[in-house]
Amino acid sequence: MNSTCELIEIPGFPPFDPTHPVENAVITRLAGNWHRRATVKRKEPELEDLFEIDRPDYPERLVPFAGHPVWEGLDTELRSRMLSWAWLAYNKHTVLAEQRVVNPAFAYVIEGEFPSLGGPALEQSLAQAMVDEQYHTLMHLNASTITRQKRRIEIPDTVLPAPHIVQRLAELRDACSESWERKLTTLAFATVSETSISAYLHLLSDDKEIQVINSTTVQLHNRDEICHSSITGELAKTVYEFLSKDQKRFFVETMMTGLEAFVANDYGTWRQILALHDVADAEKMISEVQYDAVRKNLVRDFSGLRRLLSEMDLLGQVDWDWGDDQ
Repeated sequence: MNSTCELIEIPGFPPFDPTHPVENAVITRLAGNWHRRATVKRKEPELEDLFEIDRPDYPERLVPFAGHPVWEGLDTELRSRMLSWAWLAYNKHTVLAEQRVVNPAFAYVIEGEFPSLGGPALEQSLAQAMVDEQYHTLMHLNASTITRQKRRIEIPDTVLPAPHIVQRLAELRDACSESWERKLTTLAFATVSETSISAYLHLLSDDKEIQVINSTTVQLHNRDEICHSSITGELAKTVYEFLSKDQKRFFVETMMTGLEAFVANDYGTWRQILALHDVADAEKMISEVQYDAVRKNLVRDFSGLRRLLSEMDLLGQVDWDWGDDQ
């Protein structure tokens, strides 16, 4: 993208470059789902027309089995089909993280479940952020629809399990005996998700090898997330100051549990993708890779949460290998 271009901002939409054909097509498609344009209008580039059939949908370098003999022994066409499914799973993860992790925490605040938070300005900011999340959901659903059409994938992605972070949040909430535990668990996971989502999106946003529609969709989404990260960070800081000693410890420990769930490779999803494609020795490959420390995390940039914990003077209270995060 030309760094000198002016980005256009439409309320509710990510900022975009109208001269960039793919960005313009993504936003046009997004807007068209909410308000159909007049029949007489200038020709806009269509997402379907921008699909490049020979490009992979997802980076093979991010496959947790890349380099394993079983994976490398598969034919190129089969691996390509599973990369398309990996892209569908990536979109599903993004959508459900917004819908089941982030928005419920924002709703708690708006509904007054955290007495330390409130006021018209905060509620308006959160409501706007929730609208943003709905647009992000639609963007990723649109991208998955194009992939399905072009790759002739008829099986719905409902055959895939819920993302690991969504399952982990549900498990922890079910184990809570107190209402405050459930609310803090939700806020802790939302804090992790929103402070870490840029690192997750960055895995694809600048990739030059994959489908341009896919990388552009992720790039547009990522532009909104800096603001959201700031919002959830401030929520976490404010709530923390009003917690008891035990509640503070619970909140911090739950954030670290959330981080572990967010950054990990989702082997449950990959197990299903491999099963859908009848990959022989899939379980052998999973068992050999899953507990390999070198391959453990999909996301290895933990700087968002690290920065927040540093601002809260809590880094010394957590046990985490921050590695080379930026």
